[in-house]
Amino acid sequence: MVAMYMPRLLEVPIKQALKTFPAVVITGPRQAGKSTLVQKVGGENYRYVSLDEMDIRSLALSDPRGFLIKYSPPLILDEIQHAPGLLSYIKAMIDRNRKPAQWILTGSQAFPLMRNVGESLAGRVAVLSLYPFSLSEMNRSLRTKLKTAPAFIRHLNTAEKPLQKSLSCGKWLLRGGYPQIFTKKNISLKLWFSSYLQSYIDRDVRGNIKTANLNEFERFVKLLASRTAQELNYSTLAGDVGVTVPTIKSWISFLEASSLIYLLYPYHKNFGKRIIKAPKCYFMDTGLVCYLTGLQDEEHLLQGPMAGALFETACVTQFIKRFSALLDPASLYFWRSVDGFEVDLLVEISNRLFPIEFKLSSTITNQHASSLQAWFKLAGQRSSGGLIVSTSAQMGLVGHKVHNCHFSLL
Repeated sequence: MVAMYMPRLLEVPIKQALKTFPAVVITGPRQAGKSTLVQKVGGENYRYVSLDEMDIRSLALSDPRGFLIKYSPPLILDEIQHAPGLLSYIKAMIDRNRKPAQWILTGSQAFPLMRNVGESLAGRVAVLSLYPFSLSEMNRSLRTKLKTAPAFIRHLNTAEKPLQKSLSCGKWLLRGGYPQIFTKKNISLKLWFSSYLQSYIDRDVRGNIKTANLNEFERFVKLLASRTAQELNYSTLAGDVGVTVPTIKSWISFLEASSLIYLLYPYHKNFGKRIIKAPKCYFMDTGLVCYLTGLQDEEHLLQGPMAGALFETACVTQFIKRFSALLDPASLYFWRSVDGFEVDLLVEISNRLFPIEFKLSSTITNQHASSLQAWFKLAGQRSSGGLIVSTSAQMGLVGHKVHNCHFSLL
């Protein structure tokens, strides 16, 4: 067990799922803390087995039945994608005994893992996603009593002051949320992210794309990072990298399945204006973006041309992490018309829309709320009060139905 443990938002939904389902699967990017989390949740009640260990993996591949006799439930199986053949045997065992909380499985490679889980354990498993640390986890302010998306948004709208002890904006954006980066203060960001990217390419990418394209893939990832929080233009990316549009689309899908990026789609209802149809692409970790784009210090970051996009990326991903941990049926979109009218984030809950804007500014005025005011007129009764998330500590009402919230409360 790792000596230092940081409480995670996903602890509660995992424990809830284990009360009902025989198996729970935790997916997410490498180094997000899945192994540490499941060992903490399982405690002494579960035996822990990692399929990263070659001798254990060899037994699982050569004799899956014998493996499951040796390692019987309750069992944590880490990196299950290394031995997907086990899933059919686990299914048979679950069918003989539907007792909840028998298996906790983790996996980093979403494509093969989820395909096999879908085929083998449909209806028998709860699937949850773990991402790098959220800001609330790093600030040790989980606010687990906010159990629904409306409750969380209401909290942001009514809070009166920033969190007293929070990471600075610059450090938050530059370092990101990977647990090793956060817990090891003197770690070399450049060395860690370089090793992380190389490991990702060697272990996850190499077997899934043509070897001849690996250099192009690396260049593509760096180009995409420089365009975080922007709409995807597959043709432009293809031209810049020197590959075909279908190749770019397959690489985007691979990064999305690896949980390294998130595609935010435009809201699908037309309120009288023609809308943009391409999704926006967000990297799930701004520290990785900073490494890929050569940003090495906070001052360079905050004064540079990517500052606004990085702040928007960090804020949007906080909502993704929070809502995925809530198991709440909230849908996330953005809105942009062809004539430039835009809302950064729309949260849809029970046919109600909560518009949110992100402003990297320490001074918020009525002018910052203009796009939200225009949105109210367009959306009518379907839209609830708007929210601006900024670096301004002056919280409260900044326009009709619009509140300013400090980013530390995300």
